[in-house]
Amino acid sequence: MALDYVGAMSKYEPTLGLEVHVELNTKSKMFCSCSTEFGAEPNTQTCPVCLGLPGSLPVVNGRAVESAILIGLALNCSVTPFSRFARKNYFYPDMPKNFQTSQYDEPICVNGYLDVEIDTDEGLKSFRVEIERVHMEEDTGKSLHVGGATGRIHGAEYSLLDYNRAGIPLIEIVTKIIPGTGKYAPQVARAYVTELRDILRSLGVSDVKMEQGSLRCDANVSLAPIGSGELGTRSETKNVNSLRSIERALTGEIIRQAELLEKGEKVKQETRHFLEDTGLTRPGRSKEQAEDYRYFPEPDLIPVAPDANWISDLTRKVPEKPSIHRKRLQEAWQVPDKEMAALINSELLNVVEETVNIGADPTRARTWWLGEISRLANEKGVPADSLISPTAIAEIISLIVKGELTDKLARQVVEGVINKEGTPQEVIVKRNLKVVSDDSALLPAIEAAIKANPDVAAKIKEGKVQVVGVIVGAVMKSTGGSADAAKVRELVLKTLGS
Repeated sequence: MALDYVGAMSKYEPTLGLEVHVELNTKSKMFCSCSTEFGAEPNTQTCPVCLGLPGSLPVVNGRAVESAILIGLALNCSVTPFSRFARKNYFYPDMPKNFQTSQYDEPICVNGYLDVEIDTDEGLKSFRVEIERVHMEEDTGKSLHVGGATGRIHGAEYSLLDYNRAGIPLIEIVTKIIPGTGKYAPQVARAYVTELRDILRSLGVSDVKMEQGSLRCDANVSLAPIGSGELGTRSETKNVNSLRSIERALTGEIIRQAELLEKGEKVKQETRHFLEDTGLTRPGRSKEQAEDYRYFPEPDLIPVAPDANWISDLTRKVPEKPSIHRKRLQEAWQVPDKEMAALINSELLNVVEETVNIGADPTRARTWWLGEISRLANEKGVPADSLISPTAIAEIISLIVKGELTDKLARQVVEGVINKEGTPQEVIVKRNLKVVSDDSALLPAIEAAIKANPDVAAKIKEGKVQVVGVIVGAVMKSTGGSADAAKVRELVLKTLGS
């Protein structure tokens, strides 16, 4: 009988381990001066070093070392006084040298941690994810499988290789075993990668675009009977490239392993690949042990021994933790938990903060970015912050506060700015968007609205002023949203003698 997730969790305890690969945003590669720009024509950003040609000698990218140290410090790691590179030997088509220059037994940072919070049945709960190591390495090239239905090697007619990515600086962040997550294992994994991504973004060391592969997660999980105190055999789901997929992949893999164990079968130690369309994983290759890679020290690179004063200087550059920063903003803006969660999940917190820092009211800034701007962005299929700048939104909000724009007119201004018609003020002039507040201009519309709503007018005359909004709304509609609503209300009450 097939198990669902609840059934699997009633019998088995999951143990997690996560490996996150981060492409750094340095201008040149890890060991050569080739460009790292994303999207260039295939094989146009290569040289003898990153192609592994005989006689070529690598040189360590100093900015990459600095980024690795910053990452380690932000994750509460110790920076080792001495680290060195090693050759990780294995054959794979996208490895032009047939080995990867990485760090093995002497990484640059060790023994850190990251605390994450998730919603549980008992409310918010904190989990500590311990970091085993942060080490430097180089990325591989990219295989493009042509002719198949899925874009994978199975069923493809042939494969093409692009070595532009080979040699790009890569940081691998490896957790220790994460026990005690129980049924929340997939959520803890997602929360960890989310918080890690935010930290990396705040450090400015990577663009952390999972859809482009600059942040990738390998999710390890094993199951053991509850209370056994044992560790099961793990599988490793490779290169999961979205936060939602991390949670889905682990949920599906836990169910798969539980079903195998229920049937008395063994879980194989192997890599697996996540299938976005089904939420399942498929087998990859048997997982090698460290000794299978025949690591040995890289003879062409000297050890990395960062100066203590340099580390001290970098420590002062580490920004406030994103989770702490978010809590501080939430308190300052007085945002309810659910609305703050929506703001974080929409990935608009930074742009709202920038808008507020320019001078906009926090509530209005959130409303505009989460409402109208997000709606337009969804229609166009682009990120909201790519449509319009925080400066423009702050200016529009200021004009609303001053009474120079109504919300309806402001939406037209936003539309004009997005359509490249100019600044908010230029759009206002071009489209002749003015708030009508002159008595003589408003009174005809008010009289027409009163005539069209005699029952409402009678109630207002009787002193029931709470229904005045009906008349005001009718005037706003007839004037195309250009009337000053406060002025309209005042004139309606005056006209009806209330």
